[in-house]
Amino acid sequence: MARPMGPRFKVARSLGVNVFDHPKALNRGVKPQKKISEYGKQLREKQKLKAYYGVLEKQFKIYVEAAMHSKGNSGEKLVQRLEQRLDNMTYRLGFASTLRQARQMVVHGHILVNGKKVDRPSYKVEVEDTISLKEKSKSIAIFKDSFTSTTTNLPYLEKNLNDFSGKLIAEPKRDQVPIEVTDSYIIEFYSK
Repeated sequence: MARPMGPRFKVARSLGVNVFDHPKALNRGVKPQKKISEYGKQLREKQKLKAYYGVLEKQFKIYVEAAMHSKGNSGEKLVQRLEQRLDNMTYRLGFASTLRQARQMVVHGHILVNGKKVDRPSYKVEVEDTISLKEKSKSIAIFKDSFTSTTTNLPYLEKNLNDFSGKLIAEPKRDQVPIEVTDSYIIEFYSK
């Protein structure tokens, strides 16, 4: 199973945005930008969105093609589908402090969806699905601390501190998703 590895902070500096949501990502400043072409802007937005969700090119292209064939705004559908990935939902609910940690939790079988173990990070979480920690994993201090200390103030998620679970209560709207990306550039990039 492939996943993006390598120097995260270097990527964040070159994109000019803290795509990894790490407090030290931009400590050394942002790489200065030269004048950029229209194609360059589209490419940068695509790279930003891929970095936000930790998706490689082949899988990202599948998401884009599905978004372009769906009804409604293609850019919004793309962001919505990426936001509903299980590894991302695990991260947004606060089970993990980073997206990489959330992905590892899913792959190692610590996460249940509607009471059943799911070990695919790309699994699409549907509305009303409940995401919870496996019973054995509730005793692991790092998971417990991360879940209780993080506050989720996203309107499409509901968090239950009593039984270490969360629920997707509505499909995420584009303006509710906390990322800095111009999604129309990405659709233009793949429309050529």
